[in-house]
Amino acid sequence: MHSPGVIGLIGTIAALSTTSSFIPQILKIRKQGGADLSYFMLTLYLFGVLLWLVYGFTIHAQAVIWANLAATVLVATALALKTTWRGTAGNAGRPARRLRIAVDMDEVIADALSRHLALYHRATGEILTPDIIREQGLEAAIPARIRAVFESLPHQEGFFDDLLVIPNSQRALEILSSEFDVFITSAAMEVPGSFAAKFGWLRQHFPFIPTRNLVFCGDKGIIDADYLIDDRSRHFTAFRGTGILFTAPHNAREHAPLRANNWDEVLALLMKKPSPPHHQPSAKTEITEPRELAISN
Repeated sequence: MHSPGVIGLIGTIAALSTTSSFIPQILKIRKQGGADLSYFMLTLYLFGVLLWLVYGFTIHAQAVIWANLAATVLVATALALKTTWRGTAGNAGRPARRLRIAVDMDEVIADALSRHLALYHRATGEILTPDIIREQGLEAAIPARIRAVFESLPHQEGFFDDLLVIPNSQRALEILSSEFDVFITSAAMEVPGSFAAKFGWLRQHFPFIPTRNLVFCGDKGIIDADYLIDDRSRHFTAFRGTGILFTAPHNAREHAPLRANNWDEVLALLMKKPSPPHHQPSAKTEITEPRELAISN
């Protein structure tokens, strides 16, 4: 049978541990604010420790009284800091950042497919249309013997010059820019020679997007945004926000938790959402492409 002294020591250590656990949280709130803490949770926790305090006074339990008195002070401090936090001098007075939208280029705002198919026909004599890709899938629609030709075409000089603009993308991004911070994020590292052409095309057709919001990268998992609009679902795998699959012929039969068939649907999805839903990548697709062919990035 344990002695009262051992039992009391265990209770004291437990009280100190649970009570002092709020100290690191208070330090974090002082430094970064408490946006990720729930007012309801803090208020309910404060109500609970106050009841424990009343209970301790009722039964004259000193350990319960002191532990919950300290907890009351700490939780009330956390609540006060969360309510009054205005940030450091560098952040004081700044509004919370707007939600961010990352937007792919090819097949989302730039029609690279039309040029790709025209050059493919010129190089091989084969006829490949968006309908064929939509019905068969890209991998099945291109004979293995000329697949390398198809993949090499985006690397030709001038491929990305003067591409057509996807319908309604300019208007939609102007509207979205009034509510969100919009970034263009292209996996241009897949075609390194495309940088200059893509930059020039964006300045011509989307001059309202600041150059600091143009991101050429390889892995889109590095993008710190709330939404990613892309025609390649593989870019959603490491992305921490919500992926919106923009419909293109090569992904028409692919399962997607969230899909937009055109820019009107993108506006309908985003302009009515006050905050981004949690992104859950699709567990499977109806079509699997073991090796993606280069139509867009």
